[in-house]
Amino acid sequence: MGSSRFPKRFLIVVLTFICTSVCYIERVGFSIAYTAAADAAGVSQTSKGVILSTFFYGYACSQVPGGWAAQKIGGRRVLLLSFLLWSLTCAFVPLDPNRTMVLIIARLLVGMAQGFIFPSIHTVLAQWVPPHERSRSVSFTTSGMYLGAATGMLMLPSLVKYRGPQSVFLAEAALGAMWSLLWFCYAVDPPRSEHPKATASGFGESQLPTKGSSKMKVENGVHSTKSPAIPWKRIVMSLPVWAIVVNYFTFDYALYMLMNWLPTYFELGLEISLQEMGFSKMMPYFNMFIFSNIGGVIADHLVTRRILSITKTRKLLNTVGFVVASLALMALPYFRTSGGALFCSSVALGFLALGRSGFAVNYMDIAPRYAGIVMGISNTAGTLAGIIGVDLTGRLLEAAKDAQLDLTSPESWTAVFCIPGLLCIFSSFIFLALSTGERIFD
Repeated sequence: MGSSRFPKRFLIVVLTFICTSVCYIERVGFSIAYTAAADAAGVSQTSKGVILSTFFYGYACSQVPGGWAAQKIGGRRVLLLSFLLWSLTCAFVPLDPNRTMVLIIARLLVGMAQGFIFPSIHTVLAQWVPPHERSRSVSFTTSGMYLGAATGMLMLPSLVKYRGPQSVFLAEAALGAMWSLLWFCYAVDPPRSEHPKATASGFGESQLPTKGSSKMKVENGVHSTKSPAIPWKRIVMSLPVWAIVVNYFTFDYALYMLMNWLPTYFELGLEISLQEMGFSKMMPYFNMFIFSNIGGVIADHLVTRRILSITKTRKLLNTVGFVVASLALMALPYFRTSGGALFCSSVALGFLALGRSGFAVNYMDIAPRYAGIVMGISNTAGTLAGIIGVDLTGRLLEAAKDAQLDLTSPESWTAVFCIPGLLCIFSSFIFLALSTGERIFD
């Protein structure tokens, strides 16, 4: 099950980190490649918006089915199949902006396939990672998203320039194929807790408290002889689950809004060219990568050293992350230089990533057996928030123009950044009031 110096569960976490990185390289890469091809072909902005948003519709539709499939079939298998599906789609679909229907179908397939990935990852991590390592393991895995986005933004424009837009699709397919081979060769299901190698692998009896019981039953992961019925009603009616859902909604609203509209703020709001900013424009995403891992280390330190309970640790990091992020978001439109705007956006995204060590790990605390399902429900809410936030921001800016406001004025952008800022404050209160670190689903 791996050497004592590098347990098998660590290899699983590293592979899931690479997985999320490759997924976000694909997302950023398609946007870069398609935009270049569409602009060269004279495609309208409306048509571009349809193609670019299609991914999220497929992604939103497959979150809950992804959690169900991971629960029934096994996260390891579902993860491999979904990765192969989107990689093959990228490899064989031509990037022709004039073939709109082909691209729509392709983006729906890629979105649906990637929708299975994150519930599967969290099902795998819930099976492999003991409670005192969950925060840093999940934080490290999800930080791959931000490193992948930063890498894609840095490297892929040059690939488009010298090799053409289609080369991005081929490069992404190659990365997907290489990761699939690694996962096929090295990923396995966790051992039974009674297996003689279970202790060496770090998979043993959980120390997570259970309501009404001082000790949790031994988990057998996917090796259970009979798969229990999924308690859908209890999950949907659970207030701690809704606390996670609300915070996922807010996190993704802020993230997708900034990812899609921050370049416009620099170009139109501050009248600063992104090309002139060089590497500095990558700082917000790199900051997310750093703070995501810092939050995980802090959370596991507090839990392992028994400084705070799991419940208090989750609430502390979630509150600090979201409150600081809200202040940075609401201050952003009043910074009139590129340095000030980069500072505020970096603080906002960094502390949002810190907050993930609260809400984004919590479903593994309360429902490790159904982690993929709860994550799928939460990520569906987050994806819908991204669609709503990106669309609403455009409408707010159009309304500002109709009101004869100059887009270079802070007033035009106040509502844009205040809405996610206020959502952060609201979500932090919801999490404080409703969340728990105790296991509530057997």
